[in-house]
Amino acid sequence: MSVRELVVLGTASQVPTRHRNHNGYLLRWDGEGLLFDPGEGTQRQMLRAGVAAHDIDRICVTHFHGDHSLGLAGVIQRINLDQVPHPVTAHYPASGQRFFERLRYATAYRETVPLTEAPVTGDGVLARTPAYTLEAHRLSHPVESYGYRLIEPDGRRMLPALLAERGIAGPDVGRLQREGSLNGVTLDEVSETRRGQRFAFVMDTRLCPGVRTLAEGCDLLVIESTFLDEDERLASEHGHLTAGQAGRAAHEAGVRHLVLTHFSQRYGDPDEFERQARAAGFDGELTVAADLVRVPLPKRSG
Repeated sequence: MSVRELVVLGTASQVPTRHRNHNGYLLRWDGEGLLFDPGEGTQRQMLRAGVAAHDIDRICVTHFHGDHSLGLAGVIQRINLDQVPHPVTAHYPASGQRFFERLRYATAYRETVPLTEAPVTGDGVLARTPAYTLEAHRLSHPVESYGYRLIEPDGRRMLPALLAERGIAGPDVGRLQREGSLNGVTLDEVSETRRGQRFAFVMDTRLCPGVRTLAEGCDLLVIESTFLDEDERLASEHGHLTAGQAGRAAHEAGVRHLVLTHFSQRYGDPDEFERQARAAGFDGELTVAADLVRVPLPKRSG
């Protein structure tokens, strides 16, 4: 049975708090797992969330600030300790190659798992698989930073009433899907396009074209909202978004489910982030992330 969900491992910005770990997010996409921005403590959070090293197929780092990458050393060593039976690919800004190498080889250990380094050198496609296309787009932060976007290929949805009209049933449905036509009936005549699902991960950034490109038409958008709107000046100075800016960007992009995260420790009321995102116009499903929650992708529309 396929599972598509976001497992939130940590939601703090800059420093962990009593209730929030450094960043860490695992996207389960059917049989694959993509780990985003493993900050300090990610390995322990994985244990608490029931996430194993075997669940990781790709690691995607947006940028090399500590709260988004210090957990790499432990995660990579755990992948090798547990002898994960499949290769793992790591994506990260090419300008941070020296940081990745330092974290990968922070201490001595025995390498048992092939780890492919696939640094990001600019906007574009990073990988194509039968299940998804993975893209990266540049964001606006004091150090080079990229957001990630995952797009499922469009498929076909069979229409039972039209199949019945043409006398197609049972194994013939599968044959029609495979061959494209059967007894003079084409696949297009008895089906419709099923739009592929879209997911985006947007961390430390000011508003910029990359935010809009990543968020466009997403079923699930994970986006930083480090500051509340009254601190918009601070957000801009440090290369971050406010809750209102994140909500407005999601609204304009037609996002179905918005996940706000990466909260400054200066704020005590998480509900205020939702209030400000709503006030900015976002009226879809909204989650103010907390450590160890699971957020399923929305069911397909239509």
